[in-house]
Amino acid sequence: MIFEWTGKYTYLLLDVLTLVSTLVLSFDKKVAFYKQWKYLFPGIFMGMLVFIPWDIAFTIHGIWGFNPSYLTGLYIWHLPIEEWLFFIAVPYATVFIYACLEAYFGDPFFRFRNAIWWIWMLTAAGLFFLGFNAWYPRITFGLLLLLLLLHRWFWGNRHMGKLGLMWLVHLIPFFSVNGVLTALPIVWYNDAENLGIRLGSVPLEDGFYSLLLLLIVFASMWALKSVGNQHHS
Repeated sequence: MIFEWTGKYTYLLLDVLTLVSTLVLSFDKKVAFYKQWKYLFPGIFMGMLVFIPWDIAFTIHGIWGFNPSYLTGLYIWHLPIEEWLFFIAVPYATVFIYACLEAYFGDPFFRFRNAIWWIWMLTAAGLFFLGFNAWYPRITFGLLLLLLLLHRWFWGNRHMGKLGLMWLVHLIPFFSVNGVLTALPIVWYNDAENLGIRLGSVPLEDGFYSLLLLLIVFASMWALKSVGNQHHS
């Protein structure tokens, strides 16, 4: 009975631990992350507006799916409730990492900001063409190219140093969580629709899928802050 309960709530537990571990630290005086909530939660919502329909479409067409042995059985629009929570917990935790790094270290990668943008652009372009015949890399790297261009258009590359550092640091917890999701597996992938390259059990695309989600969240947050600053000026 204990093993059955643990299995059924595995994905939910991963979501809760990811969110709670950062939520309880959001009131650290130096970071004061709670002050960013008014921008963060709309940013998370904007990310979900893009990623939830994408997730639903890929699930329906069998590009990836979910193992019911590790789920509570609650679904909304073809997606388990745990997957919805994933798109809240992961952006929250990762933006928290960004805020902590900024508060405690400033922008140590500032001098590399242009190099980071070019590395992401060239990597995304190369993997886009390499995986053009498969849906997961085609959509992921195509959208990533577009969003990187939009970021440069609106904000130049002034944020790229901090984003690059955040992305590197976030890969540790991200691949830890995704490693569990894909190793059991809680989430399975149709390898005919991805590059077939795995880091452990995690598809290579997942790390850039996360970057794409975070760029949407940050773009939304910065846009809201800009509007807010105009109203106060």
